[in-house]
Amino acid sequence: MAGKLKIGKLVVIGVGLIGGSFALALKRARAVRRVVGVGRTRGNLADALRLKVIDEASRDPAQAVRDADLVLLATPVGQMPAVMSAIAPHLPPHAVITDAGSTKRDVIACARRFLGAHLPRFVPAHPVAGTEKSGARAALAGLFEGRNVILTPQAETAAGAVTMVRHAWEACGARVVRLDAGAHDAILAAVSHLPHVIAYALVNMLAGRPDPARLFSLSAGGLRDTVRIAGSSPEMWADICVANRDALLAALEDYENELEQTRAAIERADAQELKRLFARARAAREKWLVKKRS
Repeated sequence: MAGKLKIGKLVVIGVGLIGGSFALALKRARAVRRVVGVGRTRGNLADALRLKVIDEASRDPAQAVRDADLVLLATPVGQMPAVMSAIAPHLPPHAVITDAGSTKRDVIACARRFLGAHLPRFVPAHPVAGTEKSGARAALAGLFEGRNVILTPQAETAAGAVTMVRHAWEACGARVVRLDAGAHDAILAAVSHLPHVIAYALVNMLAGRPDPARLFSLSAGGLRDTVRIAGSSPEMWADICVANRDALLAALEDYENELEQTRAAIERADAQELKRLFARARAAREKWLVKKRS
């Protein structure tokens, strides 16, 4: 799809893992002429320039978007109101705006509030990809290859804007799917937001033990595999949990119910019930998760 896409100026607001990887992937596909990165910290922007993730750096989003063709909002979702209100008066009429937020209903509400006449050219999106690392130094040109990117356009979203964003993600090697925003938030609460909450809680529980250094020193791959994502950005995940709290609380309740079943079986020393629960989980993992990787 890269041949169908020619972006003159891409502005990436938030040059971290996702925003930086988007820029690198489009550069690799020769789908963009110039990338301007916007961020809050000079050090991260300097890294982005040194690594050629971006071509220019700015700390002023309003100035950066003045002649933009495509704008990617790749900040934590809690920063979206401030960013959208800052750029809206300065966006050119033709500019397409999209985001990479892990929640969609709140971002769409923010766009309705702040983008005004630019709303039809805003395409809500979520690349379902990432690592536990952050910052421009974590950016990877191949991060989105074979990964899903979910678009949640609204009734008033212009078809041409959706096409441009779809082609941009396809140029990055992603599979693009469309989904209702509410369905997106419910699904991601269960399969992404809940696992992060569990990982953070498990590390905090272990770190609160009397001798955490000794405890962690004796751990093996099981713990590392389980809590890898606890290395993710606390700021980003705090914003996600608050933004999607209703769906996340529902997922947490379901998880607590499942834990209670397991706890009850352990209390009864019911090995048969534990085998049944564990076998059901293993079968589901092999059917859906292992199959997905193959």
